[in-house]
This record gives sequence, C-alpha cells and structure tokens, in this order.
Amino acid sequence: MPALSDNRQIAKGVDDIHVGVAIALRGGGLVAPAIHHTDRLGLDELMHAFRDLVSRARSWSLRSSEISDPTITVTSLGERGVETVFGVIFPPQVAIVGFGALVERLWISEGQMLPCPVVNASLSADHRVTDGHRASAFLVAVDRLLQEPEEL
Repeated sequence: MPALSDNRQIAKGVDDIHVGVAIALRGGGLVAPAIHHTDRLGLDELMHAFRDLVSRARSWSLRSSEISDPTITVTSLGERGVETVFGVIFPPQVAIVGFGALVERLWISEGQMLPCPVVNASLSADHRVTDGHRASAFLVAVDRLLQEPEEL
C-alpha cells in the first residue's frame, strides 16, 4: 500500500488510527463506531470490517471501544442526494470527513471542457488538535487516492 507512508506523515504523532463511520440506524438516529487500526488494513479488510460494523451497529451489538475510540469520522450523505456535507465533530473525535453524492459536472482539463464525475469532500477539524495546513494535506491525499484507486 504505497499511500501508507503519506497517511502516516499526515497522522504524524498518532499511534493508532481508528476511523469512525457514521451509520444511520433503521429506527432513526445515528451512531459513529470505529474501525480499529484502519491504517494497517487493506481495502478488502476495510470493506469486511465496515460491513461487520454496520450489521452489529444496527443490531445494537457494538463493543464499547468501538464507540469511544474513533479519532476521525467519515460520513457520506451522497446516497441521499446531498452534494456537500458540513460535518459536526463529535468528541472524542478530532475531525470529520464528509462525502457528497457523485455528480457529473463540466470540468476543464487540458483546454477542453469535458463531463466528469465529481464528489465534494469536506473536512471539519478541531483546531486544538490540528491546523488548516495539515487538514489540507489530508484532503489532497484523499483526492490523490480517489484519482488512483489502484494505489489503495
């Protein structure tokens, strides 16, 4: 996983990266339990852990560590048609990344206007823990990985 060194640089000083995933509950409400040690998992392992977490969240069988350990949360409202997410940080997490719907937009590339799939990604971060420079480096890394999914 070539991007791991970039991710470690962005998360410098963080020993364990536990990513919270916003999960809508069937009866209403939301929970954001953590997938532990996401920086050490491959894409297939992440997807397996995600499916397991969603299933257990919706059956109310989460572990307490999964609720208390997230450091950053990922949320997507794209499946609801929302194009931009303005996330609210839920302590003890220090940031939230939001993804909107995949939409087709005209994009100028090499002097040509082409229809391209576009996703808005947003980041809200706690400035007591990080700063805008590090946050922007994180979003640039996310953009690069989305442009080159084979690198995941």
